[in-house]
Amino acid sequence: MTDSSSGGGRTGRRKKRLPPGVSNPIDIHVGNRVRLRRTLLGLSQERLGDEVGLTFQQIQKYERGANRIGASRLFQFSRILDVPVSYFFEDLPSEIRSHEGQMSWGLSDDKQAELAPDPMARRETLELVRAYYRIADPKVRARLFDLTKVLAKAEK
Repeated sequence: MTDSSSGGGRTGRRKKRLPPGVSNPIDIHVGNRVRLRRTLLGLSQERLGDEVGLTFQQIQKYERGANRIGASRLFQFSRILDVPVSYFFEDLPSEIRSHEGQMSWGLSDDKQAELAPDPMARRETLELVRAYYRIADPKVRARLFDLTKVLAKAEK
């Protein structure tokens, strides 16, 4: 059966759905962005959960992409985390912007693993950035920044 017989103006077959238990890659990406911003602000999952009336386990599920974040909840997160809603969709890989891309990423273990290694999402990176900005003297921060760049070049 096709959708064209329903009179809705659609032609062709129905779009496939991801199987139960397989997270949509967009949900995973949005959850990663929530975790990134929460960690940058130094908030625990428990504290964020308290702010929105959820348990830390529910926050964990959102951050993993296991649970989809509804529009009203996403709006709450944007207010609490002090970012526009669009922040959660920034850096979305172009491969998963289409329905077909979501399906292939959602069903492929190899491709889904590519979402995780973002160095900006690593705790070490976030702690380093927070520590860097706790340095009050801008001249000291600038010298540390220059030193870091020199050390990185020396590694090559």
